[in-house]
Amino acid sequence: MLKLPSLQTIRAPMHLGALRRATTISKPERTSKPAGDISSVFPSLSGAVSAPLPPRFADLKRQLIHGHEDQLRDSWQRLLAKLREETEVIKALGSRVVPELSFRDLDNVEKRTAFRDELRNRGVAVIRGVVAEQEALDWKELAKRYIQNNPTTKGFPAEKPAVYELYWSPSQILARAHPNMLKAQSFLMSHWHSANKSALVSTAHPVAYADRIRIRQPGDAGFALGPHVDGGSCERWEYTGYGRGGVYNDIFQGNWEAYDPWESSCRLSAVSDLYNGPGASSMFRMYQGWLSMSITGPGEGTLKVNPLFNKATAYYLLRPFFQPRRDPSDVGPAFLDANNWQLEDQTTSVLQGAVPANCQELSDALHPHLGLWDTMVHVPTVRPGDYVAWHCDTIHAVDKTHAGTTDSSVIYIPACPLTETNAEYMKRQREAFLEGTPAPDFPSGVGESEYLGRLTPDFVMRNINIDAQRAMGLAKFHQERQDLPKEERQMLQRANGILGFV
Repeated sequence: MLKLPSLQTIRAPMHLGALRRATTISKPERTSKPAGDISSVFPSLSGAVSAPLPPRFADLKRQLIHGHEDQLRDSWQRLLAKLREETEVIKALGSRVVPELSFRDLDNVEKRTAFRDELRNRGVAVIRGVVAEQEALDWKELAKRYIQNNPTTKGFPAEKPAVYELYWSPSQILARAHPNMLKAQSFLMSHWHSANKSALVSTAHPVAYADRIRIRQPGDAGFALGPHVDGGSCERWEYTGYGRGGVYNDIFQGNWEAYDPWESSCRLSAVSDLYNGPGASSMFRMYQGWLSMSITGPGEGTLKVNPLFNKATAYYLLRPFFQPRRDPSDVGPAFLDANNWQLEDQTTSVLQGAVPANCQELSDALHPHLGLWDTMVHVPTVRPGDYVAWHCDTIHAVDKTHAGTTDSSVIYIPACPLTETNAEYMKRQREAFLEGTPAPDFPSGVGESEYLGRLTPDFVMRNINIDAQRAMGLAKFHQERQDLPKEERQMLQRANGILGFV
């Protein structure tokens, strides 16, 4: 394991001139997020009572489906039938529905092909053995010491934290920088494609995204995230949100089967954080993910996912346009029957489970056809060093209670491509790293700026590989590589310009 420097207090960032390969680096403008913790984007965790959405959302709903009402009715019928069919498959398979691949098989064409088909169908995967078990366990112990030596560390729940407001601990930096992690991220992102061949996006150059760390102890029932989707909520319906790229147009026009969740160019202009929510992601994350630092099985404080995937996406986006004829208190086969559902008589502003500046939450009461009790399945048992990733549209949750006997610990590490907007975020995130403050998407504050044991930028530059330095915005991308497509070289050039490299 990499030998770390002795504990020290970092009171000022490294001189910017020490950054390798950079000749000009300017401080970016930064709009701080409100203070808070992970509960800030979950009304169900914070206990906040959400006000009704303003009337403009009713106008928006009318505009979205205008001229497509008949197609929408027909597509709703087809969707409900498909949900019933797929629910039975998921009930039968349980956790086995989640595809798995060993890291050592990433270059095995036959195994990759079978894995690819299941990943594209289910939107979630486990890659086994991305880093050595002992290395992942060492990172957990290092994180514990970092927290112990910095007792002001915030977390949720406040009285007994399971998720810590840490972004720059040695464990997190080393995990994000590991060459196997970068390879796994590139591999997963290679399953996306771009319909616009001129689109500036590179899945071969993962961008580091500083996220939190979880060390959840047995018996914990506070960190009980219910079914939700990150990356905004109301933004999915708004023209100034995901509508900028027409991400979900096929769904709103009554042709959900044509919706391609793996097409990237339509998402490049999307805005997923219109309301500056604390913890609301503004970066294009193709996958959310985490690296395990423990042996954790179903029911032991782990992740649950919904493998209905694109069918579930279509459902939670179309749900606001339909209402039941029967009383909602009578939830049964007759209530769920397609003939019981119709387009709203009077269009309301309701977007079930969507609140500005929060994530999209889902429930049996609001989204009855998803059968969440049956379709939210645990990921398979993971070991230290395994990487779990799920598509950015995927519904996911966490065990309400950790019923295991040992900690359930992960480092959150999503997979993000290099795009112009992501490069802009990298620029702001780099400044946060140099200052030791929370990453730009997260609740603001002094963060780790005064922490004992925080890695100095000099140490990071001397000890992590060049690809990891680039992923953090600390080194110039190799834009002159002639083996890359023209558009990818152009993207690298744009990123270098944004980051201040010449």
